[in-house]
Amino acid sequence: MNAQPATLPFDPLRYRADFPLLARRVNGKPLIYFDNANTAQKPRQVIDATEAFYREHNANVARAVHALGAEATSAFEAVRDKCARFMHAPSRDEIVFTSGTTQAINTVAYSYALPRLQVGDEILVTTMEHHANIVPWQLVCERAGARVVAAPITPQGELIVEEFIKRLTPRVKLAGVAHVSNVLGTINPVRDLARACRARGIPLLVDGSQAAPHLPIDVQALGCDFYAWTGHKLFGPTGTGVLWARREHLAAMPPFFGGGEMIREVRIERSTFADPPHKFEAGTPNIAGVVGLGAALDYVEAIGIERIGAYEHDLLEYATAALKSVPGLRLFGEAARKAAVLSFLVEGAHAHDLATLLDQEGIALRSGHHCAHPLMQFYGVPATLRASLAFYNTRDEVDAFIAAIARVRKLLG
Repeated sequence: MNAQPATLPFDPLRYRADFPLLARRVNGKPLIYFDNANTAQKPRQVIDATEAFYREHNANVARAVHALGAEATSAFEAVRDKCARFMHAPSRDEIVFTSGTTQAINTVAYSYALPRLQVGDEILVTTMEHHANIVPWQLVCERAGARVVAAPITPQGELIVEEFIKRLTPRVKLAGVAHVSNVLGTINPVRDLARACRARGIPLLVDGSQAAPHLPIDVQALGCDFYAWTGHKLFGPTGTGVLWARREHLAAMPPFFGGGEMIREVRIERSTFADPPHKFEAGTPNIAGVVGLGAALDYVEAIGIERIGAYEHDLLEYATAALKSVPGLRLFGEAARKAAVLSFLVEGAHAHDLATLLDQEGIALRSGHHCAHPLMQFYGVPATLRASLAFYNTRDEVDAFIAAIARVRKLLG
């Protein structure tokens, strides 16, 4: 499928019709799905591709010479090529399939970072990171006698870049940063951070989970060393994801997860391992999920990620203005560059209570700490509500959302 010309007006209803679940009613109300940063809905093209694999091609990959095995392997490996194009990776062999961003970061933590860490070393992250870009580093640092340190942010939710760079001392052996914050929507200046890291010989890992659905990704232009993203936020199946890493890193990294298919030769005494990326893909992968991920990439490419981002930016501005009109509402994260994520609290209403009442209105929001405890601590709150938008959401839904907030506030007194 060819991308839609950028000059065509963006009609969210045209694409909304592709998502079966969006036609549901919840508690007798039309579903308004504003939890896309948690997981996005799946178009019928992805659902059909996943089902078709099981109906017509189901077999294991890279293990059989029969027709079904060849078909499954071909379909699976074709998605590796699509992922490389999606990220502008130099080589398909730099694409490692994972179950998601969490597994991808753990792979780097245990295979790259842990063998290099010594007592007194540091891994640098930011205050706005998801737990997936904090906890794996803590675990390997604890083993090595190293520690995790964080660069601060402003009250507006922007990374203080000069403070990040100031903390890139010789003790830092790796840095990790979210491309887009899952709570604030902040788009971090990854290219500038990567340049500063590279000048000091420090590899940079980028958590791209929230960026992949909204922004073009070009790992060569960004200049990072590792980039991880997850399929289910990009309208693909759960249990799918990608780790991109520079070829020289993958070649030097030992596998930390062993089993079938990632080997060259196994003897009782020792084993030798396959070349990257296969040495990091032990066991039977989520083959149907990866095929569905390929369909999701085709779907997004046909629309055009730039067109998606432009429409979502317009919707974000509309929703931001609407939320700011609500009396007693506190908005978290007003960075100059943002993706379509809005975290907030309403005076006199606990986040969970408000989310529960809005669910009765058919509106799906996320409430809680969003796997970002350090960020909640920075703002001095236990939880927030989060409305995260996608290209199939509309201004009419935003209007209905704002009206529902007014109704449920009356119920809360």
